Amino acid sequence: MSQPTAQIQPLTFRRFRDGDHEIRRWQEQIFDADHSHKCPTYIQSTPPCQSSCPSGEDIRGYLNIVRGIEKPPAGMKWQEYAWRRLTEANPLPAVMGRVCPAPCESGCNRNQVDDFVGINSVEHFLGEWANANGLAFPAPETQSGRTVAVIGGGPAGLSAAYQLARKGHAVTIFDERPELGGMMRYGIPGFRTPRAVLDAEIQRILDLGIGVRCGTRIGTDITLEQIEAEFDAVFLGLGAQSGRALAVEGGQAPNVVTATAFLKAFNDGRLQHVGARVVVVGGGDTSVDVATVARRLGQIDQAHESDRPENAIAAGSGFAAHDAALLSRRRGAEVTLTSVFAIDKMQASKHEVEHALAEGIAIRGGLAPVAVRRGADGRATALRVIRCEAKIVGGKLDIKPIAGSEEDIEADLIVSAIGQAVDFTGLEVLDNGKGAVSADRNYQVAGRPGMFCGGDVIRPHLLTTAIGHGAIAAEGIDRHLRGEPQEKRPKVDVHRFDLMRKMVEKGLPLTAIDEPLRGTDRSSGAVHNFDDRSDRHVISHRELFLGHFPHVPRNPRQVLMLDGAQALNNFEERLVPLLEAQAQAESRRCMSCGLCFECDNCVVYCPQKAVFKVKKSQATTGRYVDTDYARCIGCHICKDVCPTGYIQMGLGE
Repeated sequence: MSQPTAQIQPLTFRRFRDGDHEIRRWQEQIFDADHSHKCPTYIQSTPPCQSSCPSGEDIRGYLNIVRGIEKPPAGMKWQEYAWRRLTEANPLPAVMGRVCPAPCESGCNRNQVDDFVGINSVEHFLGEWANANGLAFPAPETQSGRTVAVIGGGPAGLSAAYQLARKGHAVTIFDERPELGGMMRYGIPGFRTPRAVLDAEIQRILDLGIGVRCGTRIGTDITLEQIEAEFDAVFLGLGAQSGRALAVEGGQAPNVVTATAFLKAFNDGRLQHVGARVVVVGGGDTSVDVATVARRLGQIDQAHESDRPENAIAAGSGFAAHDAALLSRRRGAEVTLTSVFAIDKMQASKHEVEHALAEGIAIRGGLAPVAVRRGADGRATALRVIRCEAKIVGGKLDIKPIAGSEEDIEADLIVSAIGQAVDFTGLEVLDNGKGAVSADRNYQVAGRPGMFCGGDVIRPHLLTTAIGHGAIAAEGIDRHLRGEPQEKRPKVDVHRFDLMRKMVEKGLPLTAIDEPLRGTDRSSGAVHNFDDRSDRHVISHRELFLGHFPHVPRNPRQVLMLDGAQALNNFEERLVPLLEAQAQAESRRCMSCGLCFECDNCVVYCPQKAVFKVKKSQATTGRYVDTDYARCIGCHICKDVCPTGYIQMGLGE
């Protein structure tokens, strides 16, 4: 018996029809002689400088303002507008413009043409201009009535306090030191961060109405439980201000000290001289700071037992001895810096290493400490080292000593600059067992809703990293205080150009857009087919038209280089900020990767006159050109000549 015939449904997912026997390449469906079914799309991406910036500054944005591409609102000078764009992420540009090792410059696509853009020097210029012109942060329009305790007044704590105060929350900073600043004040010498500059930028943050309780240690003077009971949320910016001692035989000698203790004694004014021979173990920026400070302090002719530097470095002692020592004539100290890495592989900033070498500091790479040689009185007389090969394997340091290569480097003072640690005294409950605090992507402490953290308590790193942590944590705290769930952080977590802001500044009507800007050719939110991929795509040099950019020499800052004799007792600043014209010229070297900088190439080279300039009344940054898709034949020329990679080809129907 035959079965009933089932009704045949047409297949909708097949590429070929029944009876087709020839395979056609899919490209033939897109390309046809001199045109295609692809049309230009305008893609905003994140440039690698911003993705390399730990604080997530809108670097491309403020450089475009300085160079004159993006215009400020009516009545505002470009310097102020650029500074305000910069300080949305980093409230301490005059400090960071001096001391940040600028990973943004290493990531700069301009390195593929000639040399990186001097981003750090432009930041320095803007910070100086703001200080000279007395710029202030605007007060929040409303107050939330919620309170936040910020524990630690270093870069992470100041950043979090700044962002929270801008959101209208009442913030109080607690710090165990007499003054705020953390490692910026107590860990970096004043000839790198002038105290007047640091004080000005901190005061600008406090002027937002932030309360301060210095000389108060959480866990000792007041318990964490009391803080949690008094405030609606807590930010932990404890910092890592305890140095790591040399874990070698004899390392407990009294004249073997940590870098953090050494620099704090110097910045407190206690340490006024060092011995004749100083050995610093490290290789990072902190070790270079120690070495250059030791070079400047030098030694005194007749040092008595009470004049020994370790007596001044020990907390609360050494004032009288070292004040009296100033009456003696100083002579230069012999300073040696050792690192397990070769000099060119050291973590310290290249220019800081160059300064140290110019000042006569001996830097010896490929040496690992083995032991401390001690005299009859128990004090260190030399550091025993061994030649080695060091590299990072799987995120861990791998050191291979070379047998039989040991040697002694004589020393009157040995300084360990091999790392820092968090002091959890009284806060042991927060220690995750690895000397840090465990936190999620929003920097909320594991198992403690309403408690967030940032900076060295997560992982000792750069000052600008701590600033970035503070800003992200502040967003998480704000959501917590509003009773909103914590959001997933974007893949590319940086501040970026906001097209909607430019439309508001221009007085243009906005279209209600709840989703990210995508496919907006029919929307007043963007005049062309616009897609903001800044949250997930970092544009590489391979997506740019590098042939557009000629070789243009960098405009470097003037650096006062000193020799060994000149460095002695010289505590003047070495960096000279750029002049206004130099800052503008340097900003013009920026290639504006991933965003239109109004070069007109697409308009000039379009054979169909499909790409055209937007009327001035409707134009803003990001709305400079539009496409008549009725004229466009998809020839790709606009994409090929776009220097910034802003124009891409997308499928069009």
